[in-house]
Amino acid sequence: MTRYAKLFGRLEQAGRGAFIPFTVLGYPDMARCREHLELLAAHADALELGIPFSDPTTDGPTIQRADQAALAAGATPASCLRLLAEFRASHPELPVGLLVYANLAVHRGVPRFYADLAEAGVDSALVVDVPTEEAPPFADAARQAGVAPVFIAPPGAAPEVLARIAAFGAGYTYVLARAGVTGAELAGGTPSDGLLARLAAAGAPPPVLGFGMSTPGHVRDGIRAGAAGVISGSAVVERLRAWDAGTCQREAVAEWLAGMHGAATRSAARDPAR
Repeated sequence: MTRYAKLFGRLEQAGRGAFIPFTVLGYPDMARCREHLELLAAHADALELGIPFSDPTTDGPTIQRADQAALAAGATPASCLRLLAEFRASHPELPVGLLVYANLAVHRGVPRFYADLAEAGVDSALVVDVPTEEAPPFADAARQAGVAPVFIAPPGAAPEVLARIAAFGAGYTYVLARAGVTGAELAGGTPSDGLLARLAAAGAPPPVLGFGMSTPGHVRDGIRAGAAGVISGSAVVERLRAWDAGTCQREAVAEWLAGMHGAATRSAARDPAR
């Protein structure tokens, strides 16, 4: 059984969903990033991490700046995977997914790319700019390496897209809470077109909401709407940046993360702190 299957099964029994923070590997440098990862892991059910890329077209300004800072500090795919391997050695049960762009996989050679991810202990990879129509070579190489291929379900996804996600995807399905790019400045929500139910009917992997999920209320609403988890990226990176700059203490970041994690419940009780 995969780490994701164990996680979602355990959380379902507990009446909870997963809180999954995102950050960019190597941001702002490798040593500080390792501190970031340890803090996030203490308040997370899984992690979603990005390998820095020069043209992150689906990301908003916060994550773009983090990518640029990591690249300026010398981050490379190889150094990011070395950091992940070190992190995995001390966190053997925590699911870890990567969000990457196709150029990184193609440049390295798709089979080798996934083999390298598996060696570093990565559980899943979302190649964000590969549509489901072009999925088979990536999905096949990922499965052969033992890495779950994750695909995006956008708002209003057509039935044939959902069918391909079900056929090719594994681990979880990345469900866009709204259209556009990542960023806490535009709030996320929950799909209004029955997308979560349609994904379940198609047999797709568990749905995890992302894009604009920046408050405990967003997390709570997403889980109660039927999502298996919620990914928060820009809001996490903003707080890590404030910690690095000294304008926010580590304890305050930890408290915010704990609140996000605690909100991932299906309980009917309403917490007024939104």
